[in-house]
Amino acid sequence: MASTQQFPDILSPEFAADPYSAYRVMRESAPLIWHEATRSYIVSRYEDVERAFKDGTSFTTDNYEWQIEPVHGKTILQLSGREHAVRRALVAPAFRGSDLRDKFLPVIERNSRDLIDAFRHTGRVDLVDAYATRFPVNVIADMLGLDKADHPRFHRWYTSVIAFLGNLSGDPEVTADGERTRVEFAEYMIPIIRERRENLGDDLLSTLCAAEVDGVRMSDEDIKAFCSLLLAAGGETTDKAIAAIFANLLAHPEQLAAVREDRSLIDRAFAETLRYTPPVHMIMRQTAQDVEVGGGTIPAGATVTCLIGAANRDPGHYKEPDSFDIFRDDLTSTTAFSAAADHLAFALGRHFCVGALLAKAEVEIGVNQLLDAMPDMRLADGAEIAEQGVFTRGPKEVPVVFTPAA
Repeated sequence: MASTQQFPDILSPEFAADPYSAYRVMRESAPLIWHEATRSYIVSRYEDVERAFKDGTSFTTDNYEWQIEPVHGKTILQLSGREHAVRRALVAPAFRGSDLRDKFLPVIERNSRDLIDAFRHTGRVDLVDAYATRFPVNVIADMLGLDKADHPRFHRWYTSVIAFLGNLSGDPEVTADGERTRVEFAEYMIPIIRERRENLGDDLLSTLCAAEVDGVRMSDEDIKAFCSLLLAAGGETTDKAIAAIFANLLAHPEQLAAVREDRSLIDRAFAETLRYTPPVHMIMRQTAQDVEVGGGTIPAGATVTCLIGAANRDPGHYKEPDSFDIFRDDLTSTTAFSAAADHLAFALGRHFCVGALLAKAEVEIGVNQLLDAMPDMRLADGAEIAEQGVFTRGPKEVPVVFTPAA
């Protein structure tokens, strides 16, 4: 088994600057690494990461007790068996089918349009600052029936939560800030939840308050934890995905032109972006028993760091994996947003992302409206798009110029 003395360290500045080169070395020469600083085993090949997500007997989400619970409270991610099935049945309907189509597509369309209206006449915009970081959080706030004027607080909270989840080096200030966020969010949300129970409306929070499956209803704490998870996971990931789609398409003008001409290709562009530059680069699991993987043995009770960013570029699974190609034939866009996906950006198995179809709807609407508003969009002169982040990763900025609307 290799150690990080021989291979690029996931906590090093060199790794943060270019993880993809490190991923290549790991996949080829060290598919199983013991990482002393995080006290975890690192796996990087597609088949191993896929197994960690799908094999619920050998791999669990028990690690979320220390990784997620201190900032969110106990969430659906930590549950298993019937308890998980019931909780998922309580929340899932809002993210698919008629609820998504009838209740929330208009919310998504309105929020996207409002943001674009602020810059469609300017001729220049940073898509990250003016759109991507605001759009999904505004949508979630509207879905829950929260005050969008509180957007700065929502953004600060979910940024703090994501920093906590990605605090691989154990920075005590990041830990303390994450724990403060849990208290602040609870003080904000619990009174709203209690008031909403007394005055149910047509929003997602009311749906969660009223939902019942097999005689089980969600407690105030359950709902608060889910809302916290939704803001963090839904905000951070869709934010980075939208920015990355445009970063990738702008770097490949012929593919951008194809998407502009045929909007049915947006799903392909989103699926390929999730594979090529996933918003979440690593997810942890915990072994329930000794597991043979990557040419070695991971002992029971160990933390496993699953490198999605490496697995999604595994040449054993994809042809020319380091090329962005929305027309590739080894990625299926029709299943890319379901548990049958052949990329790993949404995880797989019973903990497949419950908000995948919501993210798909946001991306379809957002990309369509942005292309309509800026049909001749191009990267600003001299601009170079750089990614940032380790646990989650995306473009720092995407500055574009275009002909202003008349």
